Amino acid sequence: MGRSTNDAQICFRGHDVSLRDVMHFSNDGDINQPFGGKVVVFGGDFRKILPVIPKGSRSEIVNVSLCASNLWSTCKVLKLTKTCAFEPRFVFELAEIKEFSEWILKVGDGVAGDPNDGEVELELSNDILIQHTRDPIASIVDAIYPSLENQLPNPEYLLRERAILAPTHEIVDLVNDYVLSQIDGTEKIYFSSDDVSKNESNVGVRDLYSTEFLNSIKCPGFQITN
Repeated sequence: MGRSTNDAQICFRGHDVSLRDVMHFSNDGDINQPFGGKVVVFGGDFRKILPVIPKGSRSEIVNVSLCASNLWSTCKVLKLTKTCAFEPRFVFELAEIKEFSEWILKVGDGVAGDPNDGEVELELSNDILIQHTRDPIASIVDAIYPSLENQLPNPEYLLRERAILAPTHEIVDLVNDYVLSQIDGTEKIYFSSDDVSKNESNVGVRDLYSTEFLNSIKCPGFQITN
């Protein structure tokens, strides 16, 4: 759903037309069936990632979503009834996790807090807040990873049981820098040789981008090779 396009419905419509074209060779009637009569599952929570419309208004974004497509009337909405992400490890956690799961769903449905038109102030419970702190980065790391240095050899503790979510790559760097500062050991700095790919399609382009500029780019999946 989060494609950078002026019409996110194009990919759904294109898939529909392609399947109709393929399936009509086995049954002429399938050309009139959505997706050629094949079962197609659209997964995910469509409330989380909306179509990307550069400088688009709220109505423009809604109008290019899957729900606004003429294919939507042929879809059947299936809802999950179990929140697998909050599976309790102990029986006494059931009530707490159920309460938190219901609150998360209310936030997603837009019914938490006062009636609103897209913006609302939410009251968070004290058990999910870190209060009275002068250094927010240090406080959240200490809260999520207590006794970090003693737990370094434990992959379950570091990689599976907990994580810190950050809104930007700059915040990720701040968290990582703080965590590294708390670990004893000799620091080693590795320098990369950054350059634009030397294939024929990039002839003349390589001179436009300096190493400093390439290193300033912060985005996921960005890779520079020699």
